[in-house]
Amino acid sequence: MLKRRRTMKTDYVQRLALLKSGKPRLVIKRSLNNIHVQVISFENNADKTNVDVFSKALRKHGWKGHCGNISAAYLTGYLAGLMAVKRGIKEANVDIGLQSSRSSALFAVAAGARDAGVRIAIGKEILPGMDRIKGKHVADYAAKLKGTDKYQKQFSAYLKAGLAPEDLPKHFEETKEKLSAEFNVKIAKAAE
Repeated sequence: MLKRRRTMKTDYVQRLALLKSGKPRLVIKRSLNNIHVQVISFENNADKTNVDVFSKALRKHGWKGHCGNISAAYLTGYLAGLMAVKRGIKEANVDIGLQSSRSSALFAVAAGARDAGVRIAIGKEILPGMDRIKGKHVADYAAKLKGTDKYQKQFSAYLKAGLAPEDLPKHFEETKEKLSAEFNVKIAKAAE
């Protein structure tokens, strides 16, 4: 037990509080190039993984953008939320473990799961805005650099994947609609 704490793998005080709630946990792990989301419940003295999604799974749904950014984090949370709702999970607590809570991508995952229909107790003030989630800041920056050498260098992965970075918000909406259509969910227009 102490080894996992020493190696920065488990915060047992936080884990115990989450388990005492009796609700499933929306476990979010982030690396530079990927987001990993799980919905885990505690049953029969053991963790049971109900949903397990990596952001690379978005590729199957047409996502051409980076798999570690805020847009991908939201869509991964949205996909995990849709899968959780399909399996009868209606609410969850966010579990970010020992990661720093300064990353807006972690909370974008929670926003995605919440928009998919999972009740998550989280304040609106901590969630990133929809313009940021859709990648408008990336599109604006790309439009500013368009026609320069820096544009080609900065956005080479987007261009190689066939996505103009200034079209990221539109591509985000298309991918979200594909996910919703796959799970037969109608998208409600959110107030921005």
